[in-house]
Amino acid sequence: MDAITEIQKRREEIAVDYFRMVDAGNPAVVDLFTEDARMFYPKFGIASGKAQIGAFAQGLGRGIASLEHEIDGFTVLSSGNYVIVEGAEKGTTTSGVNFPDGVSSFGLFCNVFEFQGELVKRLHIYVDPDFANTHTEGVAWGKSVQDSITSL
Repeated sequence: MDAITEIQKRREEIAVDYFRMVDAGNPAVVDLFTEDARMFYPKFGIASGKAQIGAFAQGLGRGIASLEHEIDGFTVLSSGNYVIVEGAEKGTTTSGVNFPDGVSSFGLFCNVFEFQGELVKRLHIYVDPDFANTHTEGVAWGKSVQDSITSL
C-alpha cells in the first residue's frame, strides 16, 4: 500500500476506536483530538478545544446511562483528510428509557471526522439528540406525515 492509503486506513481505525472509547465512557477519548479541535453536536452547538469537548462528553453522559454503537454494521468511507462513519446506536437514558424506540427514534447517526495527521481536528456529529423521544412537537409532524403516507 502507498503512504496515502496507509494513513487513510489508520484514520479509519482511529475513527472506529473513537466509538469504542465513547461506549466505554473512556475520558481518554479527548486524546484522539488536536488541542484546537472543534466538534459540532445538534442542539448543543460547537465545542472548541479538548477541554470543551471533554466537558461536552461529561454533560452528555449525565443524560445517558449506557450507549452502544453497532460497530459491526458501520459504513466507513474516507477521502483525503476525512473519514465518514454512518451507523446505528442504542442505549438507555439515565431516566430508564431505552432507545431507539423504532417508531420515531431510530438511533441512526453520521459522523464526519477531519484529521490532521493521526488526530481529529474537526468532528461533526449528525444524530437526533432526542434519545428519549420527548420532543413531542417534532414527533407529531412526523407521525402526521406517516399517517398520510399510509393512505397512498
